[in-house]
Amino acid sequence: MSQPKPFVSAMFGYETQEETLDIKPKVEQMTIGIPKEIAFQENRVSLTPDAVSVLVSNGHSVMVEHNAGDAAHFSDKDYSEAGAKIVYNRKDVFQAPVLVKSAPVVEEDLPLLQENQLIISPIHLSVMKSHILEKMMEKRITGISFENLQDDSGSFPIVRSMSEIAGSAVMLIAAQYLSSANHGKGVLLGGISGIAPTKVIIIGAGIVGEYAARAAIALGASVKIFDNNLYRLKRLQNNIGQRLWTSVIEPRMLAKQLKTCEVAVGAVSSQTGRTPIIVTEEMVSNMRPGSVIIDVSIDRGGCFETSEVTSHENPVFTKYGVIHYCVPNIPSGFARTASQAISNVLMPLLLEAGEEGGFENLIWHKLHLRNGIYMFKGSLTNFYLSQRFDLKYTDLNLLIASKR
Repeated sequence: MSQPKPFVSAMFGYETQEETLDIKPKVEQMTIGIPKEIAFQENRVSLTPDAVSVLVSNGHSVMVEHNAGDAAHFSDKDYSEAGAKIVYNRKDVFQAPVLVKSAPVVEEDLPLLQENQLIISPIHLSVMKSHILEKMMEKRITGISFENLQDDSGSFPIVRSMSEIAGSAVMLIAAQYLSSANHGKGVLLGGISGIAPTKVIIIGAGIVGEYAARAAIALGASVKIFDNNLYRLKRLQNNIGQRLWTSVIEPRMLAKQLKTCEVAVGAVSSQTGRTPIIVTEEMVSNMRPGSVIIDVSIDRGGCFETSEVTSHENPVFTKYGVIHYCVPNIPSGFARTASQAISNVLMPLLLEAGEEGGFENLIWHKLHLRNGIYMFKGSLTNFYLSQRFDLKYTDLNLLIASKR
């Protein structure tokens, strides 16, 4: 049986239906505040005058607290010439809807925080306190953390830059403390013709380990690297492009190597909580007097049993004749370079948020940025923080979807 032919009425109009597209939102002019950091040993500033100049020429306004960039050698004059408004009252800078800090939110900041403010800062899991989070939740704050901020390639740009600085700095610090002037062993880090090279042990083959290894090799030292992650060891070999002595962390082998080394670097990272202790007190007691331990993992508790937190003012102490350098936040000692590195990540992010019509629209379109958000309009969206402080966890994706 043949199919009936479709009936076409002359009254029927074949016009294309309108397709609804995502309309490009109106560019949002943001007001960004940069307070002077009062936290322990924080010398960095999160936006440099050059970055401020770009933001201002794109229609945003920037308020900088008096002397905020001093420790990184950026003057108020540099900022005002870049188009920022210099503010002398701390309370005024906290009025800005977007706050950019290079240190975590501290106790003294709490009364100054505004309702529904957006804060971009580090969170330093190891020193975070529950009542600070609760107060921020009360004020419906949205928080983006440096540590978890991801770019579209899946890497963590600020953590990577800070790790590169710390890794490169480690060998400069070790060289300084090996010298006789600092009561070290009196050896030159590296070596010269006819003299055996200095021996450096690096525990951890992440970014810090890689950059420490690069610097040590460039100086001519003999480098041995320990890590339990074989992929990291392979990646480090490929990145450095030469054969290196590598090993998994086997205590007897590690103890044997530590006995004869001049420099030991702890570069073990931990995504959650404290870093494990890998080098015991007994291993340290068998090390050569005058050798140097630099524990970069001290930010998260340290991986040497003998490590204790020191400061940039008093960076070292000696135990079992071994010099220990355990300053947390090593990049802060190289504040200008570190500030430029942070600024390179945050300035394009702020520009993009402005173009998208605010951060809420930006995170709707850019899924990778959601990883950096630990609090969204007062709801805690970081699983580790909620577990650690027994606070209610809310899934960020559900929150964003419900707000659309």
